[in-house]
Amino acid sequence: MTIPTPAELSDTPILQTAARQLESLGNPTRLSIYRLLVKSGPDGRPVGEIQKELDIPASTLSHHLAHLVQSDLICQVREGRVLRCQPNFQQMNQLLTFLTDECCSR
Repeated sequence: MTIPTPAELSDTPILQTAARQLESLGNPTRLSIYRLLVKSGPDGRPVGEIQKELDIPASTLSHHLAHLVQSDLICQVREGRVLRCQPNFQQMNQLLTFLTDECCSR
């Protein structure tokens, strides 16, 4: 079995997705939002609760939530007038698997 070079690996969709997700989580505010949502479980939290809990201005929060949605780490569900953010545990687990898949293999 040959191990792909970094150049070969950079063209794979899996690597591109992981890089995008890690980039999203590389921001301290987004990481705080994501950790709060993961702690909240599959039901997540309404945007207003996230804003109050983390003391983030609405426009700033909206910007950071958009990044997390675009990287598929969270989803948003409208419940009447409430917008609920939920962690995408499937994507989180795929990212963790990607990072640890070949642990100690060399």
